[in-house]
Amino acid sequence: MVKIIASSVRKGNVLDLDGRLAVVISAENIHPGKGTPVTHLELRRISDGVKLVERYRTTDQVERAFVEEVDYNYLYEDDTGYTFMHPETYDQILVSRDVCGDMAQWLQEGMSCKLSLHEGNPIAIELPQRVTFEIVEADPVVKGQTASSSYKPAVLSNGARIMVPPHIESGTRVVVMTADGSYVERAKD
Repeated sequence: MVKIIASSVRKGNVLDLDGRLAVVISAENIHPGKGTPVTHLELRRISDGVKLVERYRTTDQVERAFVEEVDYNYLYEDDTGYTFMHPETYDQILVSRDVCGDMAQWLQEGMSCKLSLHEGNPIAIELPQRVTFEIVEADPVVKGQTASSSYKPAVLSNGARIMVPPHIESGTRVVVMTADGSYVERAKD
């Protein structure tokens, strides 16, 4: 275990809280006008999936668990979870649904992902920042609706609902941010 100061903790880090591992969902350093600066952490315990909120002074020491980050390719989903394969050794690893969480909707066959492993067990997943999907359902263009700030709902080929500009129609391939599911641009392929 490595001790680090609380202000250097980032999203995706794995901390050891009294022998129980937790993944950092969000980390925010707060510097009030008066008083001591604090680090506000939202965590998810790996063993049972319980969400925790912790506050530390920015100079407090926290234990960071040793985690190995390995690239894997996504293969398929079944009743037990999501199966990934190591691109060089062809070893397969099963990742449970609670580890993937909301990110699972963006998985595509053959996609390269970074898995965080602690003692050989997957505890967190990192997807590429952007993915490309096809629009399968979108409202028709309303004549005269040319304001750049107006968006309309659309459904992607994976079933996710996003907001897209008015000029996007069904059958168009679009690039989406995996972090928040926001539209980026029309795909260039």
